[in-house]
Amino acid sequence: MIVLHEKIDVPRPIREAFDYIKDFRTTAEWDATAIAAEKLSAGPIIVGTRFNVTCEMPVGSVDLLYTVTHLEPDKAIELHGTCRLFEVTDVIHLSETASGTHIDYRASFNFRFPLGPALGALRKGMEKMGYASVQGMKRALEDNYPAPSISAGNARADRWVLPGMAHFSRRGYKLGRRHWNPMSAWMGDKHVVITGASSGLGLATARALAERGASLTLVIRNEAKATALVNELQRETGNTAIFVEVADLSLMEEVQRLIARLLRKGRPIDVLVNNAGALFNPRDETPEGIEQSFALLLLSPYRLTEGLRPLLAAAPQGRVINVVSGGMYSQPLQVHKLVAREEGYSGSVAYARCKRALMVLTEQWAAAWAEDGIVVNAMHPGWADTPGVESSLPGFHKLTRRILRTPEEGADTIIWLAVATEAGKISGKLFLDREPRTTHLLSKTRDEPAERQALQPFLRDFSTPAYKPARRVAGGRKARATAATG
Repeated sequence: MIVLHEKIDVPRPIREAFDYIKDFRTTAEWDATAIAAEKLSAGPIIVGTRFNVTCEMPVGSVDLLYTVTHLEPDKAIELHGTCRLFEVTDVIHLSETASGTHIDYRASFNFRFPLGPALGALRKGMEKMGYASVQGMKRALEDNYPAPSISAGNARADRWVLPGMAHFSRRGYKLGRRHWNPMSAWMGDKHVVITGASSGLGLATARALAERGASLTLVIRNEAKATALVNELQRETGNTAIFVEVADLSLMEEVQRLIARLLRKGRPIDVLVNNAGALFNPRDETPEGIEQSFALLLLSPYRLTEGLRPLLAAAPQGRVINVVSGGMYSQPLQVHKLVAREEGYSGSVAYARCKRALMVLTEQWAAAWAEDGIVVNAMHPGWADTPGVESSLPGFHKLTRRILRTPEEGADTIIWLAVATEAGKISGKLFLDREPRTTHLLSKTRDEPAERQALQPFLRDFSTPAYKPARRVAGGRKARATAATG
C-alpha cells in the first residue's frame, strides 16, 4: 500500500471549499495527474454518485471509476476508486479556521500486483505528484488569477484571417484549454438570466451553471417546453432553483413585459446572458412589422439589457455576456443597413451585421456602466454543432461537421465569463476560448466613429410599427433557431 497525506489552508469559507471539492470533476482543474473527468450519475452529489477520472500515472494512463462512499456536508467526503492497476480510497476532511478552511487529504493506494523493488521509486514519484495535486487545489481555491490577456500564439493568429478562423474549430478549443485556470468561484448566491436556453449553447450554459448551484431564470419562447426543460435540468443537476420566463424576444411588446415582470420581482441579476438568436432565410417580418433578424438579434438584447440595468447594478458585480458570431468579422458597422431590406437579402449577412452592432454595444455599455460596477463582455463560441447551425446553415454544417465544437465546448467561454473571478477584472472585450481576441480581422470592417455614435440613438428611438399580421414567406418560420450560432 502507498499512502499519500497532505494538508493545506485556504482563505475560503468552508461551504465554498466543500462545494468545489465534492464535485470530483474539478480534479481535472487542480490534480496534477488528472487530464479529464466526468460525472456519471444524474442528480445532486450524494453517497453513490459516480465519477470517471482519467489520470496520467507513473504506471501509465488509467481511467479511475470513483464512487462517493461517505459525505458530510462542509465536513468530509470519501470516495473509492478502481482501475485496472489499483484501488484507491480518497478521504478529505475540512475544518473551519479563523481565516478560512483547513483541508486534510489522504489517498491510500492498493495495487493489484506485487511491486517488489519498484515500490520505493513508485512511492517517491506518487508522493511528488500528490504534493503537486494538493498544491493545485490550494491555488484553485485561493482563486487569485490576473486579468485575462491574449497569448502570443493567438495574437499572431488574430493578425491573419485564415489562422484566426482556424481557431474557431474544435482544435482551437483543445489548444486553448491547455492553459486555462481553475474556476472555483462559488455560484450558490448568484442569479443568472439566460435567453435562448432551450437548446444548443443556452442549454449547455444553463446545465453547467445549475450544476454550480446558481439560481437560473431561463427565457424561452415555447411555453410547451418549459416544464420539460425545468424537470430535465433539475433531474440532471439536483438544482431546484430553476425558473422559466416565457417570452418571444423577437416581439418588443413581449420584451417589455418580460422586463416589467423581472423588475417587479426585484431580484438583482448577477449575470445576464444574451444568447437567443437565429439566422433567417428568407427575409420576413415579425407580427409587429419589424424585420425579424434585426428584431431578435439586436433590438431585443438592446432593450432587454437597458431595461434590466437597475437589477444588474443592484448585484455586487453585475455581468452582461453578449453572444456574437465569427460572421461579424465580415461586416462593418453601418447603422442604415441594420434593418435588412428585401432587395439582395441574405440571412447570413443580416445576422453578421447585427452581431457586429452587438459587439459595439458591448464596448459602449462597458464604458458607460463601469460606474455602476457592471462588467460587459462579448464572446464568440467558435464553430459549434448546435441545432441552429444545422437547420439554418446545412451546407456549412455538412462541410465542417467533423471539426465543429460540441455545444458544451462552444458554451465554455460563456460559463467562464459568468463564473471566473478574473473574468470580472476586464470589460468591453470579445472573448474566444477564455482569451480576449481582436474584434476585427479585416481592416475594411473597422468602425467609423460617426457610425458608432449613431448606433444607440437609432436603437433608442426606433419606433415599433403598428401591429399587423406577419407577412408569411414559405419556410420563413422554419428557419428559426433557438440558440445563437457561431
